Amino acid sequence: MLLLGIDTGTSAIKVSIVDAASQRLVASAQYPETETGILSVQPGWAEQHPDTWWQHIQQAIAKCHASGVYDPLDIAAIGIAYQMHGLVLVDQQQQVLRPAIIWCDSRAVDIGDKAFHCIGEERCLRQLLNSPGNFTASKLAWVKANEPAIYEKIHRVLLPGDFVAMRLTGDTTTSVSALSEGVFWDFHNNQLSEDVLRYFGFPRSIFPNIQPVFSPHGYLLASVASSLGLKAGIPVGYKAGDQPNNALALNVLQPGEVATTAGTSGVIYGVTDTLGYDTASRINGFAHVNHLLPGTDGTAQTRIGVLLCINGTGIFNRWIRQLAGAQLSYAALNAAAAAIPAGAEGLRALPFGNGAERMLSNRLLGAQLQNIDLNIHGTGHLVRAVQEGIAFAFRYGLDIMRENGINPSVARAGRSNLFLSDVFTQSFVNTNQVAVEFFEGDGSYGAALGAGIGAGIYDSPAAAAGNRQRTGIVEPDTRQAAHYEGLYQEWKALLEEQLNRQQH
Repeated sequence: MLLLGIDTGTSAIKVSIVDAASQRLVASAQYPETETGILSVQPGWAEQHPDTWWQHIQQAIAKCHASGVYDPLDIAAIGIAYQMHGLVLVDQQQQVLRPAIIWCDSRAVDIGDKAFHCIGEERCLRQLLNSPGNFTASKLAWVKANEPAIYEKIHRVLLPGDFVAMRLTGDTTTSVSALSEGVFWDFHNNQLSEDVLRYFGFPRSIFPNIQPVFSPHGYLLASVASSLGLKAGIPVGYKAGDQPNNALALNVLQPGEVATTAGTSGVIYGVTDTLGYDTASRINGFAHVNHLLPGTDGTAQTRIGVLLCINGTGIFNRWIRQLAGAQLSYAALNAAAAAIPAGAEGLRALPFGNGAERMLSNRLLGAQLQNIDLNIHGTGHLVRAVQEGIAFAFRYGLDIMRENGINPSVARAGRSNLFLSDVFTQSFVNTNQVAVEFFEGDGSYGAALGAGIGAGIYDSPAAAAGNRQRTGIVEPDTRQAAHYEGLYQEWKALLEEQLNRQQH
């Protein structure tokens, strides 16, 4: 019996086929090979068309089938991971009304800030665990105010994963986890937030039926099954945002456990059992995939994923590659960076050029390179400075998480994206003084495991993810700690100088 996982990322679609019994990765594929672009009609805007995701999903599944190493008709369930906080709008015929406003779009910051003030800051944080900020609810309010003709046609408001499931099954559903990441969910009353709906004037009717994360979210349509080479009627058993899903894949399910990723954006994601919040909403709490599942005593468990997000991580690394050596592979650029001493001989980078940064109180600071010496600095210096700057941004955010009671000594990650670079990995562990444990598999692997849970093949998240074997660990070098601390403090002073300058 096989499981199919789909990861609808910002840069590409990834799919994995997993053997349910052994949890072995049977095959995987990505489409397209080049990174999918982001449409930015105005500064601070970021959109992608959901129909493009759907086309790429079909291509990725076909590419995986073409490996010939499994029988597609043995696939028994489908799971979906997706880029968080996006807004997809469909009409009565399930046709997309406009391009999706994705996670790094900043157009709704002022709308969210006003809602935070008008609903009441303390009430928002207590009930929603977040400011409405730049999340899905505020993006929907932007459409209502600026595109009323489109707003009037809305039949369903969907997160990206809800859209993918709809294309597969014809059904529209959502979950508490998805609604919480859109900042539509009242945690204390366990329902759609009356405060948010009343303030923005959203009718309840535009929200899909709420299903558990691990449950059938519809069954594969015969027409879709035929085109994908799959068996009709198999369940879509799971949908989750990419960061909760990544945590599932890494068996990060219980309080104190932490996962990290460094793809287009960078994330540290920790689990807590309290409905806490950062008073400045610089980090955010959402319902984790196992929130409200029964514990060993049979009572519903509180499981909140606390998310630190840095928008401008891998996308900055990609930008440097395009600027300084697009003909070179990432591996070649990483090698060039490794030949440069730590600190990049004075070159510093601020990686904040991909929309408003929540940990900087939704500031649009822009990416920056500082202290360029035209007689010294070359491609290797640029790449090293960017990767160190990203690691330093993680430290800045992790210190905020520590202020809020999350103090990891180890983080779990997949060996992918920026973690393929020794420069970035060493900078991360030595700056943060946190070891990183590596595991095989990516978001699509986690989505496949989730499908197995939702289809009843595994009886719990722990049963699906608990047997994962560590493939490696990188630990801080105590001899380097003082040096990296000094570099970080220089970088932090530069960041604070830029923040103060913008404020005045």
